[in-house]
Amino acid sequence: MNNQPNILYIMTDQHRADWLGCVGHPQLRTPHIDSLAGRGTRFSNFYVTSPVCMPNRAAIFTGRYPSVNGLRHNGLPLPVNANTFVDILRAGGYHTACIGKSHFQPFTDRPFERADETPVVNECIPEAKKSDGCSYAFEQPATYSGDEWVEFPQPYYGFDHVRMVTGHGDECGGHYLQWLRRQTADWERLRDRRNQLAHEYSNPQAIRTLVPEELYPTSYIRNQARDYLATRSAEEKPFFAFVSFPDPHHPFTPPGKYWDMYDPDEFTVDLPFSAHRNPPPQLVEWNRMMVTGVDPENLQQAFMAPENQIREAMALTAGMLTMIDDAVGDILQTLTETGLDENTVVIFNSDHGDYMGAFSLLLKGPFPHASVNRVPFIWADPSDPEPKVADGLAASIDIGPTLLERCGFLPYYGMQGQSFLTQITLPGPIRHCVMIEHEENKVYPGFKARPILRNLVTESHRLTIYKGLGFGELYDLVDDPDETHNIWDDAAAKDIKSDMMMALNQAMLGAIEPGPWPKRIA
Repeated sequence: MNNQPNILYIMTDQHRADWLGCVGHPQLRTPHIDSLAGRGTRFSNFYVTSPVCMPNRAAIFTGRYPSVNGLRHNGLPLPVNANTFVDILRAGGYHTACIGKSHFQPFTDRPFERADETPVVNECIPEAKKSDGCSYAFEQPATYSGDEWVEFPQPYYGFDHVRMVTGHGDECGGHYLQWLRRQTADWERLRDRRNQLAHEYSNPQAIRTLVPEELYPTSYIRNQARDYLATRSAEEKPFFAFVSFPDPHHPFTPPGKYWDMYDPDEFTVDLPFSAHRNPPPQLVEWNRMMVTGVDPENLQQAFMAPENQIREAMALTAGMLTMIDDAVGDILQTLTETGLDENTVVIFNSDHGDYMGAFSLLLKGPFPHASVNRVPFIWADPSDPEPKVADGLAASIDIGPTLLERCGFLPYYGMQGQSFLTQITLPGPIRHCVMIEHEENKVYPGFKARPILRNLVTESHRLTIYKGLGFGELYDLVDDPDETHNIWDDAAAKDIKSDMMMALNQAMLGAIEPGPWPKRIA
């Protein structure tokens, strides 16, 4: 393999693993993303390190667990003193670009509410670590309120070139919003959801936006990515480009032709709430809320929905994904036109999944089903164009070490992921298990405090424990791949439960912060 390839890393947001044409989805059409699988390696058991946007993205780029890198849940910024694998690439001669959603810092200005935690702290020294004195407002709305183009400090978590897109759907902010304001004086009317186009959908997350296709965030990111690639064609330096789309994350706002590209009647809900034989408390509470007509406290929380609303969400999500696929096709065409395709590794991935109808749920939350924990991952390398499927376990925390090995660099001390590059070149698993850390930033239905979970996934089972609660989950993924029967309390499963608990303990011990490399022995 060439030790210095270009890297194009394409990411979607809240996109479950089985929602691609190449995986066999019966309705969704994604020919351009499928073409990557047709000349690369598709991973069938690729798991997140956290099923939440910010902590999983930080885990990807640092190669360190959320409990170690400091970004444990949404709303916490990644400390500016954190190294990323992009820093290594940049130090090694790569030009680095982030185009789209990074989400290393909060992109709302809402204060964090400690509804369940009221710690008594010292007013003079309130935190365990000294303040770094840095601002963490680079992704917040106020930063982009003016007409002057916002310049980012270089490097921004390792990136030389930043074109920031914050938020989701048709109300994205960042550089995108600054650009949009320059395109049309009508931008506020287009984004005002009181003006949305008429439709018959009842799903509360369905918004038929007035924003046309050419002004929608997906199109902006596509164009910025193509422009960036065009500038790299004459450069000797290799590049790393992270192109990150905020869709198909809710709200469901596919513009123009993508709104009604798919018919809800085409889709089926094949794993309703009734399929779970002994649902955990949060599922029971979500179902009670739906049956009694109680709406979730905010639109960011997962909710259980009737079948017609789930099918609507499926159709609109498919439209958003097909728009992304069309954008990916244009970006890949630019690679070919510039000749960069001959030495560019293309990666396709998502930051986490969406229930998308699993047990009648939508969005994501503290019920750790595979629909939110397993994500698509495709690695298309021009040096090895044979299509393959890697069935071994791999995880988001492993992406950085793998890219570094492919590019000929060593990781820094404290990077906790492990390279899965040999799974691409040779058959056979690298991991025996994946640990998933999950910490929420708010109280959810069925819980009295913010849920904090740890999950362990092997090829045969999934184990989940909850902080401060007297129950857990254990599923046999061989006999019960849909995770419909919790065998936590089954006497026949006591041995595997004991083995899984021991393995989880070992994984958690392995995730402890190692500290700086010691220079001397005490």
